[in-house]
Amino acid sequence: MSEIDWDEAYSNAKYIPRGMTYPQKWKNASSSFVDQWEHIELNISYGSHPRQVFDLICPEFRPIGLAIFIHGGYWIDFDKSYWTHMSKGMCDHGWAVAIPSYVLAPEARISEITSMMASMIEQSADLIAGPILLVGHSAGGHLVTRMACKNVNMESNARSRIRRFVSISGIHDLRNLLHTQMNDKLQLTLEEAVSESPSLQEPVEGVSLLTWVGSKERPEFLRQSGILHEKWKNKISRAGNVVENGRHHFDVIESMTAKESVLVRSVLGAT
Repeated sequence: MSEIDWDEAYSNAKYIPRGMTYPQKWKNASSSFVDQWEHIELNISYGSHPRQVFDLICPEFRPIGLAIFIHGGYWIDFDKSYWTHMSKGMCDHGWAVAIPSYVLAPEARISEITSMMASMIEQSADLIAGPILLVGHSAGGHLVTRMACKNVNMESNARSRIRRFVSISGIHDLRNLLHTQMNDKLQLTLEEAVSESPSLQEPVEGVSLLTWVGSKERPEFLRQSGILHEKWKNKISRAGNVVENGRHHFDVIESMTAKESVLVRSVLGAT
């Protein structure tokens, strides 16, 4: 472990051209989308904390079902306002999309954020009928795959409606985060890192999982997608692992905005 610089392994922006400009691009695109989209309800509460809110973006007609997009930021950064435009591709297919914020570390531990997401899914499921699709990016990919683990409590009605779990550039084994400066805020112990690592937990029966990562990502993110696929592929009903050519950690999610993109069609299970 001492021979590997784990801070470098998880560093994304410095290895992406103009990497530090992406958050503002996301924020601007999200703000423009909110201004233009007609069927949107902001800041629906799912808990007592001010950050326990989600936006619900709906298509023009009755939704087919509910897609939930969980953002990343290493559990310590961002909120839903950066990502609202990521709903467009799914809305154009007739799906409602919920995008939550959550309490960040160090105010909340990762295990507490996991519980928040389970609660958010339960409450948003009461608003939209039909199947549920879970999609998450980076730390959000971790939170999505945690929802597929047996050691997460979720109401059976909501869990039984989840048709697909999609982790885009997700982190599925948290143990190496113990060796990063980020852990000053995450405050992970080895016990929590194990219990919160999807690749070290058992999936619920019947899971359909897709792990997705860009070919230009840091090697650790390629490894993270691969390990969950390998650990779960013989334990669940359907598993796929896609390495998208030419994409890096920040632009790998951009095609969520495009109705006919391979990523959106894959989220829907059409490819």
